[in-house]
Amino acid sequence: MSKSIAEIFDHLRAARQLAFMPFMTAGDPDLNATRATLLALADSGVDLIEVGFPYSDPIADGPVIQASYTRALDRQLRVTQIFDTLGDLKSNGLPPLIAMVSYAIIFRWGVDHFLAKCVDAGIAGLIVPDLPGAEAADLFQQTQAKGLSLVQLIAPTTPRERVKQILQACSGFVYVIAVAGTTGEREQVAEALLEQLRWLREETGLPLVVGFGISRPEHVEPLRGLADGVIVGSAIVRYLEKMDAAQSPEPILPDLREYAKLMTSAAHQPG
Repeated sequence: MSKSIAEIFDHLRAARQLAFMPFMTAGDPDLNATRATLLALADSGVDLIEVGFPYSDPIADGPVIQASYTRALDRQLRVTQIFDTLGDLKSNGLPPLIAMVSYAIIFRWGVDHFLAKCVDAGIAGLIVPDLPGAEAADLFQQTQAKGLSLVQLIAPTTPRERVKQILQACSGFVYVIAVAGTTGEREQVAEALLEQLRWLREETGLPLVVGFGISRPEHVEPLRGLADGVIVGSAIVRYLEKMDAAQSPEPILPDLREYAKLMTSAAHQPG
């Protein structure tokens, strides 16, 4: 059985290592590539995998990830197909899967039905970027009841009193947004992020995982001792761009594995 989110972070904390969590878009360029990518990332030793559920009006995603969502939706991808694909891989020992999914999708399915499908598909937690504040407490209770984590996003611009409220409806880990704006690769880690991590460490015992703009091994080192993990999105999705739905994804997988291993190794350097 795969480790839980808590077990992953407990193990890494004891070893003074950070978690590496790549993001990938489900169905880009097709579901065969999704299966191959998930298995390749797991084979590379990543600690968790964030799986984006394509949505026509994504929140906070930059142009690279937006384009990947469009490619998947243009091929008539359905949420049911994502669940089926993930469910088929449950016995393959994947690391914990975290679904990045719009609340509009959850609401359309019905919360109980959607969460039950997540459990069946082997999903460990959800990130819901457009979750209305008034719905957060209810969704938090419902995910807890199903044994799922509800990961909350904290932006640099979020007022600290609001952060304290958000943390009350958060489990699994806290997704700390590195920069104001949309996802995408950046040149360096901002000092303001480091200060925010220091403050958050005083406010919660949950793991702090940094995303938005992380793409290089050198981005990891400044976070050591402050964060518990890093998320890479756009840099991973660029490998999916090179895959052709009409052909096998195999030619791209060696480069993807090499990059994932490089980032995993950087994260796992003892601090």
